Amino acid sequence: MIENYAFYPLAAAAILIFGISKSGFGSGLGVLAVPMMALLIPPIKAAGILLPLLCVMDLFTIWHYRKTWDKRNLTILLPSGIFGVFVGAQFFKYLSEAQIRVLIGVIAIAFAMNFFRKRGTQGKREGTIPRGVFWGSMAGFTSFGVHAGGPPLNIYLLPQQMEKGIFVGTTAVFFIIVNYIKLIPYAYLGQLNPDNLLTSLLLSPLAPVGVLLGIKLHNRINERLFYNLCYLFLLITGSKLLFDGLSSF
Repeated sequence: MIENYAFYPLAAAAILIFGISKSGFGSGLGVLAVPMMALLIPPIKAAGILLPLLCVMDLFTIWHYRKTWDKRNLTILLPSGIFGVFVGAQFFKYLSEAQIRVLIGVIAIAFAMNFFRKRGTQGKREGTIPRGVFWGSMAGFTSFGVHAGGPPLNIYLLPQQMEKGIFVGTTAVFFIIVNYIKLIPYAYLGQLNPDNLLTSLLLSPLAPVGVLLGIKLHNRINERLFYNLCYLFLLITGSKLLFDGLSSF
């Protein structure tokens, strides 16, 4: 259990943001959760505390979006995402969190800036198998280290401009499988120790609250604004990851 009581309001805000992002905006903004919690505790400990909470959120999110997801995209993304998780587990001791943050931050910023530069002129683009395999693997890989799988997945899915419910439902199915698979290497690496699990349990009532808030916001935002917000979140989170990564070198 964390003895620094200032951690708990910070963690509560991070969990609510992640829940809202996960159920309303395709997990893009959820990448801020680990950096927020890591202001007061080590990032690895923050990731270990957060994973069981993500698994709880996934159950609520998948129930709401259980009928709205894209089979073709998941057929491409899931095998590569699972592969990315296990690659991340193998290289966990050799790749620093700073390196992962810089990599995904640069990619996310570049993609978001390209969207805003071409906004109004670019059309819908179908996801290809090579792109899906690459970004699915990146999503699994970055999700393992710092729960930052949202931006790579969004980079692949957002240009398809699918209906927003299908978009969020597709990300929900992807992450419920990826997150539950992550429990295996997390347990092996000792990140699901009793201390972390007790802290997760204390924070767990906030998980469904964030998800329900995200669902309400999702239903009240129109399609165009929804995608503009998703790309804006991608830019914000990419900037945050890049800043944190460069600051850590």
